[in-house]
Amino acid sequence: MQRAVGLASQADVAIVVAEQWAREAADLAGLELPGGQDQLIAAVAAANPRTIVVLETGGPVLMPWLSDVSAVLAAWYPGARGAQALAALLTGRVSPSGRLPVTFPASTRQLPRPELADPATTTSDPGLPPTGAFDVDYDIEGSDVGYRWYARTGQAPLFPFGHGLTYTTFAHANLGARHEDGRLHLSVDVTNTGERAGIDTPQFYVRPATGGRPARLVGWQRVRLEPGQTRRATAVADPRLLAAFDTQRHRWQVAAATYRVSAGANAADHALTLDIALPASDLPA
Repeated sequence: MQRAVGLASQADVAIVVAEQWAREAADLAGLELPGGQDQLIAAVAAANPRTIVVLETGGPVLMPWLSDVSAVLAAWYPGARGAQALAALLTGRVSPSGRLPVTFPASTRQLPRPELADPATTTSDPGLPPTGAFDVDYDIEGSDVGYRWYARTGQAPLFPFGHGLTYTTFAHANLGARHEDGRLHLSVDVTNTGERAGIDTPQFYVRPATGGRPARLVGWQRVRLEPGQTRRATAVADPRLLAAFDTQRHRWQVAAATYRVSAGANAADHALTLDIALPASDLPA
C-alpha cells in the first residue's frame, strides 16, 4: 500500500483497478471489496484527489471512499479484450454508454435482509465452495425486488437502477403517452446538451396514479445524438407489465384506472410525469 500511495502522490492521475471474485452457486460474504481494497483506494485517493476507480465485480459493492475519488467506472467482468476497452473509455476515445442493470445500495441496512441467514453457508475463499445451503423466502419484499424495493421503502440508494454517465449531458422534455391497439405507447424528446456525441437511454416507468405499488420499468430506447441534436425516443409497454392477477377470476387483468407515466435517466428520476386513463382489459390465458 505504501508503494501505491507513493506512486499516486507523484502521478497526474491515479487509477485503481479493484476486483471482487465471484461465481455461480457461491454467495459472497458481503458487499465490501475483499483483501483490504477499500483501504487501498482510500489511501491512494488521499494522496491524489484525481483518483479513478475501475470496478471489476459481478454485482454491486459498497463505496465508502466515493466522495474522495474523481470517477468510478463499473467494468463488471470485461473479458479478454477488457484492457483495450478500459483504455479507450478512460482516455476518452470512446464514450461510456452503459447503464446499471442493478441498484447499488448506500449500505447493507437498506436491503430487505441486511444479514445472511447463516454466515457459515458462505466462504471468503474463492477456491472453496459454500459449506451449506439455506432457503430464501421473499416474504418481506414480495414482488417488489430490486429498484422497486427502494421505491416502496422511500430509500435513496448509492446509485439507482439504470444509472450511467458519459462525456456529454442530456435533457428530456415533452413526455407523451397514448393508448392505441390495446397497448400504451410512450415517447419523450432527448437532446444532447453537451459538446460531444453520446448515447442516452431514457427509461419509461408506470404506476397507478393513486399509488398502491411502486413504478415499474415498462420500456426504454437507446438513442445516439450529436451535440445539440434532438430525437424522439419511443417505447411500447407490454400489457403484462401493467397487469395484476385477479385471484377470483384466475386471470391477469389491467385494471381500469388512471396511471402515472414518468420518463427519466434512471429508476429514481421521475421529473417528467403525466397521467393517462386506461380501460380494463384481460390478458390472454
